[in-house]
Amino acid sequence: QVQLVESGGRLVQAGGSLRLSCAVSGRIFTNYVMGWFRQAAGKEREFVGAIIWMSGSTFYEDSIKGRFTISRDNAKNTVYMQMNSLQPEDTAVYFCAAARKAGRTSRDYDYWGQGTQVTVSS
Repeated sequence: QVQLVESGGRLVQAGGSLRLSCAVSGRIFTNYVMGWFRQAAGKEREFVGAIIWMSGSTFYEDSIKGRFTISRDNAKNTVYMQMNSLQPEDTAVYFCAAARKAGRTSRDYDYWGQGTQVTVSS
């Protein structure tokens, strides 16, 4: 069974940085994609970015504007998202998710972590 566990969320001031982690276990897909989503209070879950595990290629939602960077550590079976220049609009629960193929919607992803809260103060 695939298990995803996010960590690293916390309170940070506007303009600050944060790195989220997602530990992966029980991988069953060969062409594996790890995505990051976020869900603000009262809003629907939205795509942030993703990484294709084997190649390391990444793709992001345009609204991120280069502030976030996704990477992975094969030895640790962990995917990271470095977030810089954080703004109050980035406040949300951030989720790690796994999929067979690259996608930008929640329905593309088969496994989900429990989420980690990121709060950006103004």
